[in-house]
Amino acid sequence: MSALEKQLQLGRLPPRPQGPAGGSGQGPPKMRMGPGRKRDYSPVPWSQYFESMEDVVVETDSGKDTFRIYKSGSEGPVLLLLHGGGHSALSWAVFTSAIINRVQCRIVALDLRGHGETKVRNPEDLSAETMFKDVGNVVEAMYGDLCPPIMLIGHSMGGAIAVHTAASNLVPSLLGLCMIDVVEGTAMDALNSMQNFLRSRPKTFKSLETAIEWSVKSGQIRNLESARVSMVGQVKQCEGAASPGGPKTIVEGIIEEEEEEEEEEGENGESVNKRKKDDDAEIKKDVAYTWRIELAKTEKYWDGWFRGLSNLFLNCSVPKLLLLAGVDRLDKDLTIGQMQGKFQMQVLPQCGHAVHEDAPDKVAEAVATFLIRHRFTEPIGGFQCVFPAC
Repeated sequence: MSALEKQLQLGRLPPRPQGPAGGSGQGPPKMRMGPGRKRDYSPVPWSQYFESMEDVVVETDSGKDTFRIYKSGSEGPVLLLLHGGGHSALSWAVFTSAIINRVQCRIVALDLRGHGETKVRNPEDLSAETMFKDVGNVVEAMYGDLCPPIMLIGHSMGGAIAVHTAASNLVPSLLGLCMIDVVEGTAMDALNSMQNFLRSRPKTFKSLETAIEWSVKSGQIRNLESARVSMVGQVKQCEGAASPGGPKTIVEGIIEEEEEEEEEEGENGESVNKRKKDDDAEIKKDVAYTWRIELAKTEKYWDGWFRGLSNLFLNCSVPKLLLLAGVDRLDKDLTIGQMQGKFQMQVLPQCGHAVHEDAPDKVAEAVATFLIRHRFTEPIGGFQCVFPAC
């Protein structure tokens, strides 16, 4: 496995060619692309996918922390969704629309500390222990002693935190556990190369549209529908960017070419549009957006997220589901555990690392089938289960 492939466990740069993107029927209509027609990279509000948003206040001996959550559904088990490093609860938006239309369930998508709109006293503390305690505190603050059945579902870093939360018995009503594209072996192998990957990303974007465009064209998120809602949770407006005297810099690493545009040629066959873009690249512009979290500064916590993860996952007593973008991600412990039937595994091809964003319908089908198989809920809307072989 190449270093680039290994970066998937913490980074989000898929090595495979782009495949068909999943989607739900709830979001913006998908536009059919024609010659000379641009794709729409404008942001979409969370309210097109979630029913409500609220801030949960957690009180501790040292003060208060406020966690942003997005919710949908009123009946059935709670699916508590934990996003990956650098992402936010909005990465689950399209998946939420898809799963709500298949089975009776309630969605709670959480912005982990240091991410999204969550505000805590120490956002730099992203240790596994601190974050899984956060999850337990949020559940207690929301439900108290009347905790409904809960299934923890986490992607990448969020998958690791979900396992740590389950292993620590912080959710007394835990129903099931799902990890999405995170495996201890490949994650640990990828740590040494992660800083190089993070340095290769653009540091700033001139607009939300530019950030969304980059995420799709770079392959970080292969599904444009999901990128339009989830990138809002990954970037923030730079301080002072709107003022005339705000910080100025060259917008780095933005992919300006539009595949569907017809280029106009000038003298010597040189593209007029390309020449104009080259000239524009030399001009310093106001920088409007940057990343909400500097992932490079979280390096000291990476080992704690993933070391021992496979055995923790295998030893959790609840029914377990592992969704992967490729079978090559399995390590030795998980391979043995899968052969022993200790968990259900499903490989979703033609996806990048952000599986639930690239193919939200397929992930929703897998999770819905898992819930119905274990009789945790009932199908709705005529949803038919097709039980996988593994």
